[in-house]
Amino acid sequence: MSSAMRNGQVIVIDDEEIMRESMVQTLELEGYAASAYEDPQLAFAECSMNWQGVIICDVRMDIMNGLEVLQKILDIDSEIPVIMFSGHSDIAIAIQAIRQGAYDFLEKTDDPQHHLNTVQRAWNKRELVLENRRLRQAIEGQHQMDERLVGQTDAMVRLRETVLQLAQVDVDLIINGETGTGKEVVAKCLHDFGPRRNKQFVALNCGAVTESVIESELFGHEAGSFTGANKKRIGKIEHACGGTLFLDEIESMPVSLQVRLLRLLQERTLQRLGGNSDIKVDIRVVAASKVDLRQAADQGTFREDLYYRLNVAIIDIPSLDQRKNDIPLLFTHFVDQASQRFGRESRPVPELLLQQLSMQSWPGNVRELGNAAERWVLGLPLGGNACLDETPKQGNLDEIVGNYEREIIFSALKANKGQVELTAQRLGIPRKKLYLRMKKHGLERRDFSDD
Repeated sequence: MSSAMRNGQVIVIDDEEIMRESMVQTLELEGYAASAYEDPQLAFAECSMNWQGVIICDVRMDIMNGLEVLQKILDIDSEIPVIMFSGHSDIAIAIQAIRQGAYDFLEKTDDPQHHLNTVQRAWNKRELVLENRRLRQAIEGQHQMDERLVGQTDAMVRLRETVLQLAQVDVDLIINGETGTGKEVVAKCLHDFGPRRNKQFVALNCGAVTESVIESELFGHEAGSFTGANKKRIGKIEHACGGTLFLDEIESMPVSLQVRLLRLLQERTLQRLGGNSDIKVDIRVVAASKVDLRQAADQGTFREDLYYRLNVAIIDIPSLDQRKNDIPLLFTHFVDQASQRFGRESRPVPELLLQQLSMQSWPGNVRELGNAAERWVLGLPLGGNACLDETPKQGNLDEIVGNYEREIIFSALKANKGQVELTAQRLGIPRKKLYLRMKKHGLERRDFSDD
């Protein structure tokens, strides 16, 4: 028995109970996951663009004509193999079904092995169609991902690969990263490149909502459940049904609410505040934290059982200081975006500025760099450590170059807290040469050290 056959699903649509039971038994003995419906509407609910299966449909049914069933299935996905089945040798209908898009036409009196061979060929075709779609989506997704998670360092290449892989796996997970590293961007990529892309992406920052409000925000409430609750309200969880719920700064969630979230993840049901009915929800939960939740669980500030429930997978986002080689590319990318947004003419970023930005520390990470790019486009001071003055300097060329050199070394020493060895590596010069340049410009290591 092949692995393809073990994974294949087959739906039988027929208004004769004996025929349905016989077909299902035959298919299951062959290793297929078979199910049968008298009502075609129930079969339609199973079908989708990602459905891994084959349809066998009777031509003559009282509830709905087989050719009409065929058309409705092909409207869902024109590449779902539909095998039309008939107890009569009706050549005209067979030709019409094939022209309409049926995979094949079989007679119920045919040899059962012939039926199974046809189903296997249809399933092989469906498997190939789905694999080709996955490959196309991966290629297209990689291109789009490059534009959203910008960077060419090894850390960013691995991050994009991980996000694309986990986007296809419908599991809850944790995103770790410092403030400003782009946790919501990663969460949105997980949603947009996965099977839930056509449903809601709902985000809630747990640290930005007061403890008295967050429970209602998440779970909703019934009318009269508390003072001011004049009408029923759907919470973020219900609103995200079918899609993705992104919980940022989950470490800020009150412990009492963590219990309710744990139950939601375990049972996929919720009760609104003031309500008694269990409401089924179909969501993917992506939680983000700027602290180590494992340590938070050890310290008792985060529930350990909730951590393990969320920790099916973890995505670690590198800080900007961990991928400094991406700064020129990122800054230029943000400059292009800001130029379009503000209606400013795009102008090249001086190489000297890009070098200086690469040597600085960015505690606010990508968000801080993006803000600096916007200020540069608007002609404002860059702020922070970006102290490069782009106005023309007075003096001869040697003086101007010397001033620029001093600014670059100054910024590098400041970013590396006076560590000469590390600064020399970042500048790409020998340590002895750096000492000579520092002496020339009156720069002392101790002025940048925390010691």
